[in-house]
Amino acid sequence: MGASTENIIVGIDLGTTNSLVACSDEAGPRLIPGPNGEVSLPSVVAFNVDGSVRHLGREARARAIEFPETTVHSIKRLMGRGFAEVATEVARLPYGVARRTGGQAEQDLAAVRIGDREITPPEISARILRELKSWASADLGFGVRQAVVTVPAYFDDAQRQATRDAGRIAGLEVVRILNEPTAAALAYGMDRSEEATIAAYDLGGGTFDITILQLHGGVFEVLSTNGDTHLGGDDFDHEIVKLAQREIHERFGVDLDAPAARQALRKFSEEVKIGLSSKPAQTLEIDLGEDRVYQRTLEVTEFEDLVGPWTERTLKCCAQALKDAGKTPGDIEQVVMVGGSTRIPYVRRRVGEFFKRRPYTALNPEQVVALGAALQASVLAGGRRDLMLLDVTPLSVGIETMGGAMGKLIMKNTRVPCQVSERFTTFQDGQTSVKINVLQGERELAVDCRSLGEFDLKGIPPMPAGLPKIDVVFLIDQNGILTVTAREQRSGREASIQVIPTHGLTGDEVDRMERESVEHAIGDMTAHRLIDLRNQVAFDTNKAQQMLEQCGSSLEEADLERMVREMNDLRVFAAASTDCDTIQQRLQAFGHLTVPLAELGVSLALKEAQGSER
Repeated sequence: MGASTENIIVGIDLGTTNSLVACSDEAGPRLIPGPNGEVSLPSVVAFNVDGSVRHLGREARARAIEFPETTVHSIKRLMGRGFAEVATEVARLPYGVARRTGGQAEQDLAAVRIGDREITPPEISARILRELKSWASADLGFGVRQAVVTVPAYFDDAQRQATRDAGRIAGLEVVRILNEPTAAALAYGMDRSEEATIAAYDLGGGTFDITILQLHGGVFEVLSTNGDTHLGGDDFDHEIVKLAQREIHERFGVDLDAPAARQALRKFSEEVKIGLSSKPAQTLEIDLGEDRVYQRTLEVTEFEDLVGPWTERTLKCCAQALKDAGKTPGDIEQVVMVGGSTRIPYVRRRVGEFFKRRPYTALNPEQVVALGAALQASVLAGGRRDLMLLDVTPLSVGIETMGGAMGKLIMKNTRVPCQVSERFTTFQDGQTSVKINVLQGERELAVDCRSLGEFDLKGIPPMPAGLPKIDVVFLIDQNGILTVTAREQRSGREASIQVIPTHGLTGDEVDRMERESVEHAIGDMTAHRLIDLRNQVAFDTNKAQQMLEQCGSSLEEADLERMVREMNDLRVFAAASTDCDTIQQRLQAFGHLTVPLAELGVSLALKEAQGSER
């Protein structure tokens, strides 16, 4: 390839089931093979009890039954997630998962237990990345240092950070985190110049994403994205596992729940699933010993009944993505199928029925993401200047405001990178610090959203409430990673945090956020308005009370008594009532009533200022 190859940035698809590495040059993107000519590396790592790697890739997968408790697969499903979140996942895994005791205990991170050691998901993913790095270095003839790594579009900040950490552990600078369906669309559209609206349907081993993109003149603009970080081919396999376990228990009274049995059933079920993609039936046969053999035929129609609910969940995500993009199925000119699980005929059929067109399957669904990542890597390396990628953030982010409201600063499906700033102030006189609670979600109240992290802005000079000017800046970079900065303008005090939440978002949580934001929209807006009005009442009456103490003696006694009475009545009414319109009317009336008081306050301030100048 010549000396210019040392400028190459590789593209890596770090998958749940398999991982791939690719590069792109003048001839276009290509997959980089391993030493035996294979282009995909099974995402499986087998460890020794001391934590060193015993086997990696195909050999680790082939000997998983022999070493069930030290062979780790599907580690992508644990990336960036807390121990409490993976309880359902742990129940089906043959290897041990524990709450990490090292590092920051409050993070509650999940880690894989190997002997007496705890190995984090980023460390395990780093083993896979390091192997792919060695493939690329051997093929290109120099030490690869940089990579574009793909993630599911619905990966949150913690999961993206975990992926970046894995790259760093592997000795790779991850120059860009790229959403998988967007990468696939890049590969699909690399030789197309016409305008088109594309849906990238990405069903992999552990995750699902749907992304709606507009392609025009080499520009790939993401219109919307939706998905589920806990839905994929692994769940299809587990349906077969559950069927076999249930029937074996019913017929023989045997519970196949030991680690070796789990590894065997998982491998067996995956083979059955793959077989049903090309045959009308598959035979399930398991020798239980003592002349007991479990045997039955699984018809493809029965398999479709098992995986039907999972497939329908993906189509609900598709419907929401279309709605968010302002599109209908008829507006989609091409549906690109991504991920090994899209090889299942039933999935292709249901997707075709939903979008009312035959899905595009000319590209290998298991390779297209890596090829797209290589194209984006080529753009970043300066090798291609005819492509531009405009991506979006999947969920709204903001901060908790006074009274527990969610103040959204960046709305979902906003193009990234993006930066938004909003000014806030203090609520109490002499307040010298402000706690910033960063939230993610679609609801109007903080309690209904997910806290991503907190930090304190300290050292604010004591001032009357409302005088400090606190600018809060939200910045989401091209990798979808959020940084929040708060700065008090008068004092110059500043604090910031790169938000690394301790837990990832499950598919159910995302579904709930989306669903409840619609179901509770009116009630949420009313509750938000009530909080704002009560805060305003408290602020205005506190200011009025301060002014009464300073210059109330200058008022007529009847006016003074009326103001005090109205102030107290307004406080009581606002605290007890939920009638926003009436609260607002009484607040406005109180404002008109206190105009003479405000004028006295201004006159007093001017006199004091003139006196100090003499």
